[in-house]
Amino acid sequence: MDDILLYFSYIFNGDWLKIYDSIKNKMPVDYKKLEDIKKSIKSKYVTILSSDYPEELKLIDCPPYVIYYQGNYDLLKTINKISVIGSRENTSYGEKMTNILVSDLVAKGYVIVSGSAKGIDSIAHQKALALNGGTIAIVAQGIDVVYPKENKTLYDSIVRNGLIISEYPDGSKPIKSNFPYRNRLIAALCKGILVVESKIKSGTMITVRYGLSYNKEVFCVPNVANVDSGCNLLIKQGAKLTEKVSDILEEFL
Repeated sequence: MDDILLYFSYIFNGDWLKIYDSIKNKMPVDYKKLEDIKKSIKSKYVTILSSDYPEELKLIDCPPYVIYYQGNYDLLKTINKISVIGSRENTSYGEKMTNILVSDLVAKGYVIVSGSAKGIDSIAHQKALALNGGTIAIVAQGIDVVYPKENKTLYDSIVRNGLIISEYPDGSKPIKSNFPYRNRLIAALCKGILVVESKIKSGTMITVRYGLSYNKEVFCVPNVANVDSGCNLLIKQGAKLTEKVSDILEEFL
């Protein structure tokens, strides 16, 4: 059955609904094509039937049938994981607060999870790596496709010293519709979500909505008044105002 899940994952480029329909309708498997897939695949992978499949993902709607990865898979087994997310167009304030909070979280043994996008995501990954901490990047394309291209050095560093995962098979392009769907995994895998900087209409806010539906704790760094701040809005709605790492850790005691 693992091979069948791998086959449909490749045939439908990780599209959850198409994989579901193919299994439900008992779509025939081209076993020659399956063998070609198994010979060509570069990534490591686990299926939802594997004993190593993340427990956190079994609890959500539409859990990935296959997870492709490169790097240290044991990082997924760490209990203390926290998502650190935010704007692609960060300010110097956002960079400063990301570095401070990630440094303190790593010092407390937390693994930093993010989406390897430009801005806050990349800053969070980079800081964790600089401190020899654990970091997991969840991407919206095949593991062998670097996006954004300017993150090639960071990407390679995460492969060597952290973990990159995706529900999309090798060669899958980073199409627009993949990104909001990918965000459910960023939300699901962690104990909480830390938003450093965000616009009100953004992919960050999509991740937060997923997190709230999974009953995750949401932490937000406050911004100045009269700006397009998703953080300020979320704080008004009940997210934890976060200025220092103790604001986060006290919620997990």
